[in-house]
Amino acid sequence: MTKKILILTGGGDCPGLNPVIRAITRAAHYSKDDWEVLGSIKAFCGILDEPQKIIKLTNKIVAGLEVKGGTILETTNKGDPFCYPTVKSDGSFIIEDRSDELITKIKKLDVEAVICIGGDGTQAISQKLYEKGLNIIGVPKTIDNDLSATDFTFGFQTAVETATEAVDKLVTTAQSHNRVMIAEVMGRDAGWIALYTAVAAGAEIALIPEIPYDIEKIIQTIKGRIVDGQGFVNIVMAEGAKPKKGKMVTRNCQEKGYHKPLLGGIGFTLMEEIKKRLDVSIRVTVLGHIQRGGTPIAFDRILATQFGIKSFELAERKQFGHMVSLLGANFTSIPIKKAIAKYKCIAPDNYLLNCARKLGICLGN
Repeated sequence: MTKKILILTGGGDCPGLNPVIRAITRAAHYSKDDWEVLGSIKAFCGILDEPQKIIKLTNKIVAGLEVKGGTILETTNKGDPFCYPTVKSDGSFIIEDRSDELITKIKKLDVEAVICIGGDGTQAISQKLYEKGLNIIGVPKTIDNDLSATDFTFGFQTAVETATEAVDKLVTTAQSHNRVMIAEVMGRDAGWIALYTAVAAGAEIALIPEIPYDIEKIIQTIKGRIVDGQGFVNIVMAEGAKPKKGKMVTRNCQEKGYHKPLLGGIGFTLMEEIKKRLDVSIRVTVLGHIQRGGTPIAFDRILATQFGIKSFELAERKQFGHMVSLLGANFTSIPIKKAIAKYKCIAPDNYLLNCARKLGICLGN
């Protein structure tokens, strides 16, 4: 008897999603049991849409996906089935709970297991669906590396590589013009990308959400580096960084179904604060979604592949309600409920943070 497995990718895109899809599909093909692999387009939306947007995944379809960024299943961060955006016939917009409808439609597909690939928000949805009786398995995905239940999430190392390459280029132009260069990278509540990039690229200042910065400390560092117009400074800061007694720079999103405020712009805010105090040349580069795109590096391809294989093994064992995890050198699983219980920020005693301090990198405090 053929067993069915359904894969979906939710939340933001990320280098490594396609290798996970490929790994699950190939593992199912070479399994001793007879499996059929399905993919839902745009996460849960493909199941709820009429007609449904669900495709059959085969070895031929997933061939070569290990080198491709993005996701062939597409993704969205506006398809929470518990808060689903719906446009009525009169053009008005409402939010509905369509979770029961979603589960009913999945059961009609006669699916053995759903493998949901996504970050903390997507896995929170997975847990709620599991509690309502859905056979679901989680695969952690986020460039922010902010899930505490796993040492690394795929996509993070590629994002760091992209950001480091960008800052490497900013170093040479900063030196040529005796400038302060500010590189704003992603990171809403966790500064992993910013910290790793700053250490890798040799930045003089690293600003992360976990440590609200003192503008005077930054000014002192710049003064120590630029004397009589000679010298340069490279600053790497997370988009969620904020000054002491200040707030993150955000704006509301007008897109229907998107609930979080948009970040971006703290780099320009910092530039203006520096200009008030120092007569120096400053430029800001916001990397934005460049960090999400492109070909995953080898580390993320391998990690994503192992996560995909592990998630299929969980499906074979009917170990639902679990998320795959990398802990040390071991690929294991942990209950999704436990996986999303604690957010992974950079702890004050983090070793890389300590290394940054000993390298003389100013952390704004």
